[in-house]
Order: sequence, then structure tokens, then C-alpha cells
Amino acid sequence: MKRGSGLAGECVSEFIGTLILVFFGVGAVNAAVMAGAQAGLWQVAVVWGVGVALAIYATGAVSGAHINPAITIAMAAWRGFPKSKIAPYIASQVAGAFAGSLMLYGLFHGLIAHFEAVHGIVRGGPGSELSAMVFGEYFPNPAMIGTNAEAYGQVSLLTAMLAEGIGTAFLACFVFALTEPRNPVTPRFMTPIFIGLAVSVIISIIAPLTQAGLNPARDFGPRLASYLLGWGRVAIPGPRGGFFTVYVLSPVIGAVCGAGLYEAAVRRYLPAPSEAVEREVAPAGAGEVAVGSS
Repeated sequence: MKRGSGLAGECVSEFIGTLILVFFGVGAVNAAVMAGAQAGLWQVAVVWGVGVALAIYATGAVSGAHINPAITIAMAAWRGFPKSKIAPYIASQVAGAFAGSLMLYGLFHGLIAHFEAVHGIVRGGPGSELSAMVFGEYFPNPAMIGTNAEAYGQVSLLTAMLAEGIGTAFLACFVFALTEPRNPVTPRFMTPIFIGLAVSVIISIIAPLTQAGLNPARDFGPRLASYLLGWGRVAIPGPRGGFFTVYVLSPVIGAVCGAGLYEAAVRRYLPAPSEAVEREVAPAGAGEVAVGSS
């Protein structure tokens, strides 16, 4: 991992990895909402998971494929990731997410405009989160629960923060477990697939509440794109506000806590390195890849 790549190469890798994640994951949301291309939440979640796995396979050997600021911060807190690299990694991740969103808008802008016309949506006006949701995220999920006062009452700000925090805690726990070299049950070549599946199952539970961000770059990059593309204050700060606490702060806190729980409650009891090698199940280097999500 990262042999001779240097920080510049690692940042390019994080940019590309996050772009891949957003293109396929956010692209699945665009296709589902604007064209009915996916039948139900699980199909969207599976595309997200496959996108995450492909991003890891494509870029993990260079940067570790964090592709998520929450995972980068958790790696710095618990796995010795250099703190000097946190800001460059996060900037690259957000830039990749932003670029991926602009690519998607270039492809779907006609469908988005048609959707808005059919549903009487004025971009940037009340209720336009029904179209903005294909980029940034909202609580509750506008397509599933609605955008009126009754819908808002079903998912409070605190509930949304808990959902994003708990979902990202599970994600970080799984990432740390699956990338742990001493974990004797994880073949290295399968790690990206299982991380992708982890993203999918978390999305299937959390998405009705918050659209399941789990990744500050995945939310902020597309949200910034939608802000600049005409949604304005519906994108930032959003009709209910809270986008920073729900989609940035909560995932970071959740990832640090989830990773810390794994380190304290599970990793300490894993077999010693020599025992893990003797079992010949987890090849050396299984901890070289880490990732973020949806």
C-alpha cells in the first residue's frame, strides 16, 4: 500500500475513489428517483455497496481507499494514520464527491427538469428537496416519508443525528474488523466486497430516516453542487437546517466511537500475529485497505 506514491498520489487516489463512490451511489439515487430505474431501497443500497467495493479495488493500493472523512479521522484516532494527512485527504474526498456530482448533473439534468415540471417543483423553493435529494441528503427521506410538518415530526434532529452516528459507528467497526491483519476470518481479496455489503445493509436500515449519508464527503460534495446548481438555501443550510450536525458531525463522532469500540472490545482479544499466520486464513496485508460509504 502506498509504496512510493507520496501524498500527491494518495490525494489523487482519494479523489478518484470518492468520485467512483459518488458516481455509482448517488447515480443510483438519481436513476431511482428520476427514472424509477431501481425497484425499492435494497436495489439502490446494493448499487451503493458495489460502487464502494469497486472504489476500493481501484484505489486502495495507493491511498488505502478511505474515501470518507469519518474513516480518515477514525484511522488517525486509532490506527496511527498521520494527522498531517487528514486535511489533504478530506479535501480530496470532498473534491471527488463534488466532481462526481457535476458529472451526474450533466447526465441527468434533463430528467431532473422534467421531474420538477411534472411535480410542480420550483427549484430552490419549498418542497424542492424532492429533487435536491438526488444530491445532498435530508431527514426524513423526502421520497419515502415526505416534506411536510407531519413528516418532519416523525424524524427529529436528534433522531437523525443518532441514525447517522449509529450507522457510521457500525460501518467503522466493520471496516476496522475487515482490515485487521490479525483477524483470521477475512481473506484479503474479499475485504472490499464485504465492506460494500456492510454499506448496503446499513443503508437499508438508515435510509428511510436520513437517506443514510454515513460519509461527510458524500453529503457535502453533492450538497455544494446542488447549492450552486439552483437549489440554494434548500441545499445549504436546508429547509430544517442541521445538515452539519446530522451529516458531518454525527458520522465523524460515530466512526471514532465505533472504531474505538472495536479496538477496545474485540481487537485486544484477537490471536497474536504468529497464531494468525499459522491459521493461514488471513494473508499478510489484510489491513491495507480502509473505506467509507454511501
